[in-house]
Amino acid sequence: MQIDEINNFDINSVILEIRPGVGGEEASLFARDLWRMYFKFFEKNNFRVIVYDEEKTNLGGLKNLIAEVRGNNIYNLLKNEAGVHRVQRIPITEKGGRIHTSTASVAILPKFNIKTGEIKESDLEIEFYRASGPGGQNVNKVETAVRILHKPTGIIVNCQSERTQQRNKEIALQILKSKLWQKEQEQIYNKITSERKKQIGHQDRSEKIRTYNFVQNRITDHRLSKSWYNLDNILEGNLDPIIKSFQKDF
Repeated sequence: MQIDEINNFDINSVILEIRPGVGGEEASLFARDLWRMYFKFFEKNNFRVIVYDEEKTNLGGLKNLIAEVRGNNIYNLLKNEAGVHRVQRIPITEKGGRIHTSTASVAILPKFNIKTGEIKESDLEIEFYRASGPGGQNVNKVETAVRILHKPTGIIVNCQSERTQQRNKEIALQILKSKLWQKEQEQIYNKITSERKKQIGHQDRSEKIRTYNFVQNRITDHRLSKSWYNLDNILEGNLDPIIKSFQKDF
């Protein structure tokens, strides 16, 4: 990859990654709720969504989600969603009625085709396995899913959305290239941490960019110092007020 390629990406396509942070099973359930919110937003805007990897807990929470989203100007619409999201509510697993605080991280990665500096085959460790459904159930008898480890960086990418090994491998390599691009940006601009770590931090409660307070029916974005008191409506995919606020104030 060359320096002059760093801004050569498609603003109409992004890789969305959601992971639970602090809070155990409740964090996984919150990650699931975030994915549901974004998915409804994508549906309302007629954006195309391709889920590349999705792992769920036994209670239906989300362990990991990687998807590609395609739509007009999608990168600029979603880039401010990247970071640690914090939730304050009484979990369904809480028997004492206590309010818990948990987190989930959202990463928004630009998607582009790298024409130079191709990844060396010797740097990759590729494993094929059976694609799984909700709850970890094996749904394929053939090992079509792929897991790629980039040995120099330790980055791991999974893909199980397609029916063939070859297609899943191609998609996983594309995602890997996007992640490696982020890492190169860090080196080019002499950042202390990679762009991905900048987005999601250590997933700690203190690193939040936004808080979802169910008790007060309020969403607060800490970068804008602004709150909205229609949390249920926003969780149904009506993110326009928040997105428009960023376009206006940033």
